[in-house]
Amino acid sequence: MPYLPHTAADREAMLTTIGASDMEELLDQVPTAVRSKPLLLPAALSEPELLHELDALAERNTRSAGPRSFLGGGAYNHHIPAVVSALASRSEFVTSYTPYQPEISQGTLQVIYEWQSLICALTGLDVANASLYDAATACAEAAMIGVNATNRSTVVAASTLNPMYLEVLRTYCWSQGLQLRVVMAEGGCISPSSLRATLADLGEEKPAVAILQSPNYFGLIEDQASLAQITHEFGALYVTCANPLSLAILAPPGEIGADIAVGDAQPFGVALSYGGPYVGYVAARESLLRRLPGRIVGASVDNKGRKAYVLTLQAREQHIRREKATSNICSNHALCATVATIYLSYMGKAGLLEVAHLCLQKAHYAAERIAELPGYGLAFEAPFFHEFVVKTPRPGAVIREALMERGILAGIPVDGQAGLTYGLLVCVTEQNRKEDIDALVQGLGECAA
Repeated sequence: MPYLPHTAADREAMLTTIGASDMEELLDQVPTAVRSKPLLLPAALSEPELLHELDALAERNTRSAGPRSFLGGGAYNHHIPAVVSALASRSEFVTSYTPYQPEISQGTLQVIYEWQSLICALTGLDVANASLYDAATACAEAAMIGVNATNRSTVVAASTLNPMYLEVLRTYCWSQGLQLRVVMAEGGCISPSSLRATLADLGEEKPAVAILQSPNYFGLIEDQASLAQITHEFGALYVTCANPLSLAILAPPGEIGADIAVGDAQPFGVALSYGGPYVGYVAARESLLRRLPGRIVGASVDNKGRKAYVLTLQAREQHIRREKATSNICSNHALCATVATIYLSYMGKAGLLEVAHLCLQKAHYAAERIAELPGYGLAFEAPFFHEFVVKTPRPGAVIREALMERGILAGIPVDGQAGLTYGLLVCVTEQNRKEDIDALVQGLGECAA
């Protein structure tokens, strides 16, 4: 129940049953020094009064999503078909947790199996898992796979990785006593020569894994085939972090030489929700199967020959000896994976391709219009998917604040990053209409001076 109506009589009866005279006596065992101070709350309201109060508070908010939002940077505003929430909110999905008992968890297990299959189809790799939190933890877990598989202790990552992913990766490496080396970008991308020089400079350290993002944080598409080849020359695993929607039109990681693909499936029907929860994915070549974190669901048959889904592999510390565990990822994000699975199943190949093309075309229209404005221009020459960086005549943070007053979220300021003085990272999705893009362009033009 969303509301438990305990009356004063109910509370008194419960206290009497457990032998306490009042709440203070119930809390006697909790030292006074560690108790929180009394909450300074206003007087209680009736339910209608409370709803009215909440409505008034909600009207003070600025809506962060919608057609005039051009925010990206790892969290994307896409249309979510009504069928997604309708199916995902069914009780068998909402109430489920880890499906330890397969005989009563066939629905949940099948969803995870389908999720894994869809991720493998998108990435062109052999196996995928379930239960990663987001792209940041997926990058970090991929690094641990590389360290364990190569028995090396140096992780190499691109400076064009999302800054939040890079910070999580830095924390993982620090806590594990690993070395993290960052490859610096040239023109917004990682050049093959820069990667080669960084790997060669390690000397006897030898890299375990190289992690690059494409499209990268600045929206640019990296030369992954060359980068993967160079990584393999040094005996390391190549990891690509990819927005899975871009894989509807770009070559899958498995075709460009990636050993592991990671990312966040948030674009597939998962609501922005103030930053989470989202659902990370990791896919890999079959040789790395037993090093994947989380859990893997497989298909089998029962004693009557009927198809049955089972937990095939669980490589976390709760199930095997701690020293042999590959991960401590525990909380199950299968509900978010269920949402993404329903979205992909509903959209199909044609629908996914249409969304990707709309994002691509609208983003390039916006980029062309903005580049025509006096004082503005595209920061980089490399191709991009649906995010791009604009050089701005004033600090990007100042321009963003000015446009917010017009109801437009113009993007993420990248002032001082990647050799820029001032700049904005702009994202365009299928949600942005032509008139909204034109309003952005007009607003940027008026904010130039």
